[in-house]
Amino acid sequence: QVQLVESGGGLVQAGGSLRLSCVASGRSFNSYAMGWFRQAPGKEREFVAAISWDGGSTYYADSVKGRFTISRDNAKNTVYLQMDSAKPEDTAVYFCNAEYGLGYGSSLDRDPSHYHSWGQGTQVTVSR
Repeated sequence: QVQLVESGGGLVQAGGSLRLSCVASGRSFNSYAMGWFRQAPGKEREFVAAISWDGGSTYYADSVKGRFTISRDNAKNTVYLQMDSAKPEDTAVYFCNAEYGLGYGSSLDRDPSHYHSWGQGTQVTVSR
């Protein structure tokens, strides 16, 4: 089990960039597939991006493909979400999560309802 702390959110103008970080505590971070999710006001939490435990495979929601980039630094127990060309509809609280025991190159479960534990998240607001 890892504990996760998200940071890096803030206010950005449309078209701007922001980089989110998620630091994991606990053992064997490099054995966990990692992912980002988000929840906008009045909406359900949704999948944004994922990266396999080996770092060799990435997955994106269609809404962010080509604009967001997920990466990880296993030496720092950290996963990042680089947000470029931000849009007002990206405004949400962003969360990360982890899944252990997956095959090489696999994404974590993209259904947020399958996770029992979440961090506090980090707020991203994109102004017009």
